[in-house]
Order: sequence, then structure tokens, then C-alpha cells
Amino acid sequence: MRLLFVGLAATFLALATDTRAEGNKPGAFDYYVLALSWSPNWCLLEGDARNAAQCAKGTGHGWIMHGLWPQFHRGYPAFCQTVNRPPSRTMTASMADIMGTAGLAWHQWKKHGSCTGLTASAYYALSREAYGRVVRPTVFRKLDRQIALPASVVEDAFLKDNPGMIADGITITCRKNQIQEARICLSKSLDPVPCGQDVVKDCKLQKALFAPLR
Repeated sequence: MRLLFVGLAATFLALATDTRAEGNKPGAFDYYVLALSWSPNWCLLEGDARNAAQCAKGTGHGWIMHGLWPQFHRGYPAFCQTVNRPPSRTMTASMADIMGTAGLAWHQWKKHGSCTGLTASAYYALSREAYGRVVRPTVFRKLDRQIALPASVVEDAFLKDNPGMIADGITITCRKNQIQEARICLSKSLDPVPCGQDVVKDCKLQKALFAPLR
């Protein structure tokens, strides 16, 4: 009986290991999540304490790209072992205009880009294309003071300015009573698709704080 138990345990462990390996195979995923972070709120929560360059007065960062994430219908791959070479400093620096910092661009490649099956340059090019396809509502750039608003208003603004976007394909997240991110689900060809249940984290706050540009 003891030997049988040990054998079953070993088999289960092997299967679990194989499943994890398959789940982190570059290029094996279902769709993308484009995460857009409202920079002024991130600066209030974290960036200012770090003296982050993207938070300097006059930078004017609004919706920056947190990342383009490969996603399964449930769960997601991360930190995949890839044969593709990591990005150069020049590559990561070139993404700072839409990602805020080169450091974020490097982290996104390491955690998410490595799982796409793309080279670093192709991943960044696709990320920039995805960012460019989404219209960031200009109404939020006109704010001159911090306001409190229902999180659903932010989602409605994206849907209004992006007629092809679907309501099930975007979710707005909050953190510490502030609007955090707009997460938009896209196919591998960057067309709008419904988000999986584990991606949908709709903020229900009626008075979520929204900071103006710097």
C-alpha cells in the first residue's frame, strides 16, 4: 500500500510539473490583456515615493501602458524560458514614452513578453501597436483638479471613444479608493474580444479618486 501511494504521488507530481511547463510554453496562450495605468494616480500611490521620472511636473503622462499580457481563458503564463534574446537598453529606453520608464519595459518583457513567442523587438512593436489602436479618452486630460467619480464612468468613456470595443472586453480596476487601470482584452491580431472571468475585476466604487495631469 505504501509503495502504491508513493507511486501515485510521483505520477501526480509529474503530471503537475508537465502542466506547469505546458502553461509556460512561449506562444501558447489565448488572447492579450492591454493594461493602461492612469499615471497621476500611480504617482500618488507609489511613484512620488520612488522619485519616478514619469511623475515629474510637466511630463503630462496620462494613460500609460503598464503592459501587454498573454492570457489564458483562465490564468496566464509568466516568466517563460525563451530562446529569444532579452531586449537591449536602447530597446527598453525607446518604450519610455508610452510606458513611463525603461525599467517597466524591461520587467514587462521578462514577465510577459517572454511568453509571447515573439522576439523582444517584435513584442515591443506589437505593444506599441496595441497601445495606438486604443483611443484614450481626452476628457480626462482636461481635468484641472482631483475629482471623485463612479468607476463605471471611466469604462463608459472608453467605450464611447472606441466604437469597436465591447463592454465585456474592458474592466476598470481600483486601488486604495483610486482609479488604477483600464484593462482591455484583445485577440492575437489585436481585435476586441471578451475578457475571461479571472480578468474581470470591475471596480464598483461610486467615488473613485481621479487625479489630474501634472
